[in-house]
Amino acid sequence: MTAMSDSEHRQIARDSLFVMAELRLDGVGGEHRVRVRNLSSGGLMAEGNLGVQRGQLCWVQIRNIGWVEGSVAWVQDTRFGVAFREEIDPMVARAPIASGEGTPRYVRPPLAQFEPGALRKI
Repeated sequence: MTAMSDSEHRQIARDSLFVMAELRLDGVGGEHRVRVRNLSSGGLMAEGNLGVQRGQLCWVQIRNIGWVEGSVAWVQDTRFGVAFREEIDPMVARAPIASGEGTPRYVRPPLAQFEPGALRKI
């Protein structure tokens, strides 16, 4: 397998978005909240006031996907890039959040459909 050059990396399609994610860093305890600025199948750009270092192993919890392993590819001020170990489908992260037992009631669809004319006036 050959490494991609910087110009080849720039050709990968990216989805600009603004979502929050949790980040775990190797050697640093706890989870840290970061803003994801763009996402592609091979990585993401995040923003957060953390002391990340280039080459540091990390895990990012991406909405609708779960925890994804990667490493910090670059750092510039409070922004940094993460290269994923395995590719993901970035469109899954854009899909509406799936509801389930752990989903709060206020984001779940209504339990039953009703007829507006069948409502009783109080």
